[in-house]
Amino acid sequence: MAREPRMLQPPIELPADAALPPGLALRRPLVADHPAVVDAIPEWWGMPGTPLPLLLPPLFFQHFSDTSLLGEDAAGLAAFLIGFRSHAQPGVAYVHFVGVRPDLRGHGLARTLYEVFFAESRAAGCHRVDAITGVPNRRSQAFHASLGFAASGDTDFDGVRAWRDYDGPGEHRVAFSKEL
Repeated sequence: MAREPRMLQPPIELPADAALPPGLALRRPLVADHPAVVDAIPEWWGMPGTPLPLLLPPLFFQHFSDTSLLGEDAAGLAAFLIGFRSHAQPGVAYVHFVGVRPDLRGHGLARTLYEVFFAESRAAGCHRVDAITGVPNRRSQAFHASLGFAASGDTDFDGVRAWRDYDGPGEHRVAFSKEL
C-alpha cells in the first residue's frame, strides 16, 4: 500500500457550542494512520485479542478520509470517528467506528466528533445519520441515546432491542438512527 504524503489539511470547523480538550487538534485521517487506529481498538475497548480491528480495514482510510476525523494531542492518537455518506441512500450518513482514548473520556470529545460529523453531513445534504453497536455495549447505547439517536431491533436480548444476526450468525446489533 502506497503511503500518501502528509499535506496541509484545511482546519476542521467545530460547531459553535463544541470544544476540544486543550492541546488536541482534529484532522482528516490518512492511510498511514490506519495501523495506529486498529492497534488502539483492543486497548481502548479493554478487549485484548478482539477481532474488532478486522471491522476497520484500510479501505476506510483510503476512501472515506474526507468524511472521517482523527484527534491528536501530545501523547499521540486521542480519538477517531470513521464515517461516510451512503452512496445507495444519498440522504443518509453512517458512523462506522468511533473511539476515544480512555484518559480523555468524559470530556465531551466523542460528542464533539459526532457534532462535527452531523454538521458536515447536514451541509452535504444528509437528513439522517445511522450507527450500530453490540448488545452488551450499554455505555454506547446510552451515549447514542443522549445524542438523540433512536434505537431499533427485532428481538429482545437481555432487555436490549436489537437486530438478530445483523452482522452474521449470533452477531446481534442495536441499530441507531438520528434525524438531522
